Amino acid sequence: MTSPTLRMGALALAALASGAVLAQNKPVEAAKPATEKCYGVSLAGKNDCAAGPGTTCAGSSKVDYQGNAWKLVPAGTCVTLKTPKGTGSLSPTKA
Repeated sequence: MTSPTLRMGALALAALASGAVLAQNKPVEAAKPATEKCYGVSLAGKNDCAAGPGTTCAGSSKVDYQGNAWKLVPAGTCVTLKTPKGTGSLSPTKA
């Protein structure tokens, strides 16, 4: 083999190796678990958002288990959550 041929081969090998390294360094994104809004299950000041008129959002609920304040919970678990005021709700309540 001649010197230019060796150089071309070395360059091709380097390009292939760097491509393989780059392909392996991609971060793997973790699957996010499905969630749902569950009303009436958060403690005062611990809601994720929507605590009714006159409130700013997250952390603004005034009482425990406020019916119009929600918390994100794993999908399918809201209506099984029990509180002193009943179970969680998928829609705002007056409780």
